[in-house]
Amino acid sequence: MELKGQRRLAVDRDTAWRQLNDPEILRGCIAGCEAMERVAEGEFALTMVAVLGPVRARFHGRLHLEDVAAPERYTLRFEGEGGAAGLARGSARVTLAEDSGATLLEYAVNAQIAGRIAQVGSRLVDSVALKLAESFFAAFEKQLGSDAR
Repeated sequence: MELKGQRRLAVDRDTAWRQLNDPEILRGCIAGCEAMERVAEGEFALTMVAVLGPVRARFHGRLHLEDVAAPERYTLRFEGEGGAAGLARGSARVTLAEDSGATLLEYAVNAQIAGRIAQVGSRLVDSVALKLAESFFAAFEKQLGSDAR
């Protein structure tokens, strides 16, 4: 499954880039994120809770920054284990372009799941993945707005 979207951010590209690389900002924008800790340059240990229909799972995993070309783009790659619920793997390719003093943020999100969590049905999984992606970028945009004031 691939989800795409874009947002126009009311800040310059360098500001948007700095915020996209701030672990505290990222942690606050990831729905259900309980902990995020830098373990190496471009790598974070992550604990988050996801709810898909009747399945509620706590995932422990890693978030990697890949294909980094500051301040234009990077890919966030997540791999996590949810115990009996199964596995989740995904990526979000984020690009930033200057747009008349603002920034155009475009993203493409891919997600794969396996195990019990995959049994809830692809439509539900797709809608939850879309909601998580939209929630992240809406929270990020809101965070930028509060920082700009």
